[in-house]
Amino acid sequence: MSMSKCFRVYHKLDPPFSVLLENRSKMDGETLLFESNIIATLSPTQTEAIKKPYIKLLDCYGCLGVLDLPLTRETSTSMLALVTGCVSVGKIGESDIYRISAVNFLSLQNQSQDEERLTELRKFLSAGTFYFSWTSSTSSSATTSSDNQFNLIIRRKKPIKTPANQPIRNKTFHIPLRHFGIDCSDWLLKIICGGVEIRTVYAAQKQGKACLISRLSCERAGTRFNVRGTNDDGQVANFVETEQVIYMDDDVCSFIQTRGSVPLFWEQPGFQVGSHKVKMSRGYEASAPAFERHLNHLQENYGKNVIVNLLGSKEGEHVLSQAFKNQHSNSKRHGSEVPFVAFDYHQECRGGNLRNLQKLNDVIKKYYNEFGFFSRQPSSKLVDKLQTGCIRTNCLDCLDRTNSVQTLIGLEVLNQQLEDLGLISKPQMRSRFEEVYRSMWMANGDHISRIYAGTGALGGGRSKAQDAARSANRTFQNNFLDSQKQEAIDLLLRGGAIGGVDLVDRVFTLFDTADIHLPPPILQRVMANVLDYCSLASVRISVGTWNVNGGKHFRSIAFKHELVTDWLLDLPTLTNQNNPGMLQADVDYSKPSDIFAIGFEEIVDLNAGNIVNASTQNQKDWALYLQNNLSRDMKYIILTSAQLVGVCLFVFIRPSLAPYIKNLSVSTVKTGLGGAAGNKGAVGIRFQIHNSSVCFVCSHFAAGQSNVRERNSDFQDVCSKISFPMGRHVWNHDHIFWCGDFNYRIDLMKDEVKNHVAQKNWSLLQASDQLNVQRSAGQVFKGFNEGPTNFAPTYKYDLFCDDYDTSEKCRVPAWTDRVMWASRNYPGKEGTHVASSRLILYNRSELKTSDHRPVMAIFDVNLFKSDPDKRSQTLKNAILQHGPSDRCIVVDVMNDDDDNGDEVLDDSLIDSVLECLSEAGEIVLVRFASNRTMLLTFRTSPQALASLRYNNQRVANKILRVQIQNSNWLANHCEEIRKAATRLVAATEEGNDDGVSSTNDDADLLLSFECEAMASEIPNIPPRPLIPTRPAPSMPPIPQRPNVAAADTNDAVVAPQPPSIPARSGQQLPPTIPPRHNPI
Repeated sequence: MSMSKCFRVYHKLDPPFSVLLENRSKMDGETLLFESNIIATLSPTQTEAIKKPYIKLLDCYGCLGVLDLPLTRETSTSMLALVTGCVSVGKIGESDIYRISAVNFLSLQNQSQDEERLTELRKFLSAGTFYFSWTSSTSSSATTSSDNQFNLIIRRKKPIKTPANQPIRNKTFHIPLRHFGIDCSDWLLKIICGGVEIRTVYAAQKQGKACLISRLSCERAGTRFNVRGTNDDGQVANFVETEQVIYMDDDVCSFIQTRGSVPLFWEQPGFQVGSHKVKMSRGYEASAPAFERHLNHLQENYGKNVIVNLLGSKEGEHVLSQAFKNQHSNSKRHGSEVPFVAFDYHQECRGGNLRNLQKLNDVIKKYYNEFGFFSRQPSSKLVDKLQTGCIRTNCLDCLDRTNSVQTLIGLEVLNQQLEDLGLISKPQMRSRFEEVYRSMWMANGDHISRIYAGTGALGGGRSKAQDAARSANRTFQNNFLDSQKQEAIDLLLRGGAIGGVDLVDRVFTLFDTADIHLPPPILQRVMANVLDYCSLASVRISVGTWNVNGGKHFRSIAFKHELVTDWLLDLPTLTNQNNPGMLQADVDYSKPSDIFAIGFEEIVDLNAGNIVNASTQNQKDWALYLQNNLSRDMKYIILTSAQLVGVCLFVFIRPSLAPYIKNLSVSTVKTGLGGAAGNKGAVGIRFQIHNSSVCFVCSHFAAGQSNVRERNSDFQDVCSKISFPMGRHVWNHDHIFWCGDFNYRIDLMKDEVKNHVAQKNWSLLQASDQLNVQRSAGQVFKGFNEGPTNFAPTYKYDLFCDDYDTSEKCRVPAWTDRVMWASRNYPGKEGTHVASSRLILYNRSELKTSDHRPVMAIFDVNLFKSDPDKRSQTLKNAILQHGPSDRCIVVDVMNDDDDNGDEVLDDSLIDSVLECLSEAGEIVLVRFASNRTMLLTFRTSPQALASLRYNNQRVANKILRVQIQNSNWLANHCEEIRKAATRLVAATEEGNDDGVSSTNDDADLLLSFECEAMASEIPNIPPRPLIPTRPAPSMPPIPQRPNVAAADTNDAVVAPQPPSIPARSGQQLPPTIPPRHNPI
């Protein structure tokens, strides 16, 4: 049976705008109602009662769900995603497989402008790379999305281990319906991204199916130059699982291969045209935890593994390949267990000489023969065979070269599969299968390449002209168009960030996941009580800045007499010798710093050549030099570094912190020449450590004694333009440290300044300091702090001496080099506040090889470390206060003797009940479950919860029994949290071996949520069917008390505790309110 457009959409334009979704193949005839931000299931009778004003809008093949699209920080709009075009690919078992060719979005608020924001997402979903399965059935749900959803993974004895591993791409679209208690399997499709090829092959009397199914992972999904390498959880870019399956009647053979980006932190910045510029974005030791986690994933999901690395020796590929090999060989756990096979594909297969692939096959053949394949043959009653391992192949993009090698392996294993099915003895049959699979593997390469790089694959027997055209097209798309495509991918996988970037980022930081889809008011309550479930861990952070005037000093003979450790390590000791009053008595200065953030300005000469294309050699030299000096007493490793022409920022950490650092990213902003040049600008580095976020910024502002306005403008430009993934900006962090050569001067004459310096009259100089003046006026660094500059101005000196500038310009000494900081302070107990950072030293060092003196600020910083049990309790309380997500209650109208018989509620009694309950909030939908039972849906969840105080209230000589309609609403919220937690479990189950931290406690928090205990704390009733027994009465306007706080439409309102019911006699009510939906 072929699939038809069995879904029909109706809408009603008269307020309130409403949409009906009808599944004409459902035997029970139910429909879905979308109105006033609620979703409800209607029976056929209820549908007929309200359907008259509705107009048919369109027919479609299926529904993908609802996308909540943010409009502002606090509001969103909802879009219904519909499949309006699809093409049959083939059939597997009882399931028909379809490729999506067209998707449409329908605004559920009748706001056409919303659809304009979805152009790229619509284009992405309609590109022919998404698939769903459909099964024809005579059951009550005649059209359903097949259970397997290409998640067969039939090599395993059981289904996919955790939801986090499922490749379902529209998971977030299902969440709004689940929040309203809708069974998504009856209404929504599940789609995967990848490639599906199915061919029918006849073998004598039998009909066989040759299938090749590629499933792209939902983790670290993205486009070629936007997403590379791994993330902190060990999930890599372009990770694809390809299953080669043969069905012959009831017999099945399956073989799995995987591909994925090199599991290190690397990127390809800048404009890429036919080059392979590779930048390692995190240090070797700092990459080890994520590398280990990735191999743990592979082992957990596929058993034994073999790595086949096809990277070559040209340009950046050699650097990446060597780093990959070194990381593997130094892995304590996987270095010996997981074979690493290096094969320079370009070198060995130059000129299209694919015969040399046999060299690679000779090496890896023993592995795939050992791993075997899955086989089930019920017809011959043979014992199932299982695939015990997997070949993981990669090149740079994991596209063309990888597909060529996977084709080779697949065809080799094909012979074994045919032999297992008893078909190998027929040469004609063998050649037929080989021909079919060659064409399917070529098509598979095109599918995956089109998703990741925007074009079909290169090579594979195509002409040079075709390859050249595709290569040019790929270059243009990847450099200019992929950013919009990346936004569409992020929107599909994560949905909208309702509540603002800051709330989402703080949830991500404190819960270690971005997949917690709970209502913003619940999350806001959890964030507001952060100290109830987080302890404070103290770390010491040193932040330094130095304008090195060209950056080559440590290579000179003069620098041999300077010790950079005087600045980096020994500044407290030297301060104690020279100016002990700057130290604080209650601080232990012998404690080493845990993190060093070291910023340089003018690390290269600011000439025209460097402004256009700055050399990175000085950056590499300084990184090695700094690490060697920092490691004088104990080891430090480089976390990352970033350079913008002359501005360069390094972050070093102690190795023990590496497993607890994640979500690192870098951003740069040019401010020179109106933002066109990088001679001035800023570099930002942010990351999460434990459960706190930290951001370091190093900047170089406009020079000149009188250019205060330009410096202020540079600061504003950096604040507004510096950005990190997920929409983060500088202010979206718990701790911000900003250092650099800000170039603010002292507005006094030079001789006057020198006299004050000689007398150490710091306060007089500080009063004339431009930065202090501008900060006091609120022009720059509002909200930031700075320690007292009780040291001599750091600029401008003659080289190798203590004399201020004696050149013709004779510049006024100034504190151009500064360190600022800002940290969130959190409310403590009894109205106190907990300070999250403390400056313990702010001083300069006496290195004389530049015209600036370096400055260092040392901080003791409190970081959050979440306690799983306490966080569980806080989250439980927040959910209980918020109320049911479907906002629906059940009201039984009872006689005193609890015996209503066949009595039917009349209109007057209904109006009285609604008038009473509307005091709890705005009622947006009324339905009937029986003669005496009403189902009421409120505008917000807290309003529904507040209505419980009217339980046992007497209205018109009747007694109201008020209860929550969905008895599983607490369990549903817990399920959302469980699904978010599975990503943590997969990343951390292996414990602390090899320096990888275990956060099993976080997973246990979310997985051990006691739903049953929570459910016992509120009244509930069993779910009731909607069975109307009388025509819907007309519903007059319902008066509503204006002074009830719970009626506020803001979901953040805390549900009130059930008080005593106020007297209702004599109260003044407004005559009318906005019209409500008629009862059904």
